[in-house]
Amino acid sequence: MGVKIGVLALQGDVAEHIAAFRECLADRPGSTVVQVRRVADLADLDALAMPGGESTTISRLIGKNGLYEPLIEFAGGVFATCAGMVLIADRVDDPRVRTLNLIPMHVARNAFGRQVDSREGYLDVAGLAEPFRAVFIRAPVATDVGPQVQVLARIPEGVAAVRRGRHMAFAFHPELGGDLRLHRMFLEGLEV
Repeated sequence: MGVKIGVLALQGDVAEHIAAFRECLADRPGSTVVQVRRVADLADLDALAMPGGESTTISRLIGKNGLYEPLIEFAGGVFATCAGMVLIADRVDDPRVRTLNLIPMHVARNAFGRQVDSREGYLDVAGLAEPFRAVFIRAPVATDVGPQVQVLARIPEGVAAVRRGRHMAFAFHPELGGDLRLHRMFLEGLEV
């Protein structure tokens, strides 16, 4: 059965998310990956990717495009990376960001500091047999998560990956580097 994935295409690494999900869905006939910029674009989606980028800019553009309520009410799963993790939290350390309250967690933006402090490394992720090469770019971290949130990975700065129901959020960029295990894990969670 085909799956329809949307990628919030307001700002950030949209093309990388589209390419990763298209590759994951290549063996599923009838599956599509589409860009989401307007409320109408959310129709018939099974899931939505919220890419990294600049969280205050994406927050402002969500509001400008009238997407806040539709995103909050979206019934599909959400795959959120970096700035997306900031946006789906219920609390964030920056009053300029209006969150979607999809996962009960407190997120600290730019927890690593400046761009020069970005890094990559191998990370143990619950559910994966081998470590995942994680790319952290001015990354956030969750400093506190609700009891119903499953922590998938931690780093010294805080929580780097979580799952709640059909939603997954990552402080890093799983769409970079060609390792699609987390995308596949997310897609499997949609079928539950």
